[in-house]
Amino acid sequence: MSTHRRHEWIFSLIIASICIALSFLDLTRIPSAPKGIHARGVVEAVDNSRVRQNLIVKTEEQFLTVRLLNGPHEGQSIEIVNMLTGKMEFDEFYEAGKIVLVEYDTIDGKPAHGVARGYDRLKMQILLIALFGILLLAVAGVTGLKAVLSFLFAAMVLWKLFFPLLLRGFPPLSTGLAIAALLTAVITFSVGGVNRRGLAVFLGSMLGVGLTCALATSFTKAFALHGAVRPFAETLLYSGHFRLDLTGIFIASVFIASSGAVMDLAMDIAASMDEIKRRHPDIAPFDHLRSGLRIGRAVVGTMTTTLLLAYSSSHIAMFLLFMAKGLPAVNILNAPFVAAEVLNILVGSFGLVTVAPLTAFCAALLYRQTGRKSVELAMKDTTASAAKVLQGSAASAATSGTSSQP
Repeated sequence: MSTHRRHEWIFSLIIASICIALSFLDLTRIPSAPKGIHARGVVEAVDNSRVRQNLIVKTEEQFLTVRLLNGPHEGQSIEIVNMLTGKMEFDEFYEAGKIVLVEYDTIDGKPAHGVARGYDRLKMQILLIALFGILLLAVAGVTGLKAVLSFLFAAMVLWKLFFPLLLRGFPPLSTGLAIAALLTAVITFSVGGVNRRGLAVFLGSMLGVGLTCALATSFTKAFALHGAVRPFAETLLYSGHFRLDLTGIFIASVFIASSGAVMDLAMDIAASMDEIKRRHPDIAPFDHLRSGLRIGRAVVGTMTTTLLLAYSSSHIAMFLLFMAKGLPAVNILNAPFVAAEVLNILVGSFGLVTVAPLTAFCAALLYRQTGRKSVELAMKDTTASAAKVLQGSAASAATSGTSSQP
């Protein structure tokens, strides 16, 4: 095994170890907060006699009898009242035979005060993640394995570090930039390798993320937006976290959301320039830079469209509602939550467009010294070979001259 390959395996093992350690980390513990018991249960019986239906909206109470499938009260049954509020995005209507998640307390050692927390979708989610990992391994091999580790690491860092730190009152912008730098470093060096290519991706990505952060900060103020335009933001304040900087969290969400696409584009540029350098080690730095810029121009158009499609498609129902109401485009674009998405798309696109030349410039600088050394070595080898040929010719001539004397 080569030294480079061994370093990549060691780096991957370190990332896997960090993921395992993060899985045991819990920064959200609040000792004074009451905690219920969580378990899975099967719905044995359903009573819909109190449910009222108006067109497609259901309200009032649904009574459930649920038998617990795990936990300290496995096998026991509990009565649950499922309150239907008429909001379809939050309500769940249960059927007999389905598996649900249950949270409950105990009275005299028996389960009571149960609440249904939704259908049990965890197994299917784990299955989908497993299929995704198998596909990556089948298509990309060892690189796919590193991509899976990077995916898990990003999820664990956001869930176990970033979100709890925000709840604890850490400043969103500096914390978000630190988390973005950590994720970018791990992902780029894991997938791109601990080499010049990985360093070029990291530098180009962080320059793009920094620009996105600066633009998001400026235009959030110019658009007169605040963080409460995001779903559940107001509910979060009322839940006891009224000191949170929602505007800062909104800005952090903008540049963190675009950091993945920024890394993707930076990796394309750096990998292409790395391959150019391998094939043409004597290429001039300026020509190398121009090649990277041409590659960046070819891919930047589709990446900006990717952001537009990714962000706008998640709000299709909202746009359909506005169109069904007959609202003019001026009113739609001027709405706070629509303006927030416009800012999200355009500011992220600024980062994408600029990361291509920034990464190309960083890669050209990093590979410049390598190219010069390789040319010098090649010139030395050529000079040494020529000297050997001349020495051999002189020796042959001397030998032939000696043998020709009487």
